[in-house]
Amino acid sequence: MTTVQSQKTQQIAYWIGILLTSLWFTASGFFEITKNPVVWDKTIALGYPPHFIIVLGIAKLAGVLVLLIPNKVLWLKEWVFAGLFFDIIFAFTSGYSVVGLSECIAPIVAFVMVLTTYILFRKIHPVFGIGL
Repeated sequence: MTTVQSQKTQQIAYWIGILLTSLWFTASGFFEITKNPVVWDKTIALGYPPHFIIVLGIAKLAGVLVLLIPNKVLWLKEWVFAGLFFDIIFAFTSGYSVVGLSECIAPIVAFVMVLTTYILFRKIHPVFGIGL
């Protein structure tokens, strides 16, 4: 495979990852903001306060918007990826601590999806400046 084909394949895989990640976290953020009983009750049962759940939902939706902007605000995308990883880690540890291993499947899937997307992001944008 030539370098151009390899770069194109990476770009396609990256955007598939961005779209899947965006769908996942848009749904999650929307359900948190709208207090969907399935998500809301589960998150409350994990011990999170209501005000935190709303802020988390807003942050997820804002992060998705940043991820969908092509080739801009790369420094901010780094922060979004970091935030998604923190969200996933907290979901995993909270779920494991309160419910057990059965509650860890979704965070593991999300971790693999976001990690793969982040690795592709770093391959496509290996070094970028501080500017916007």
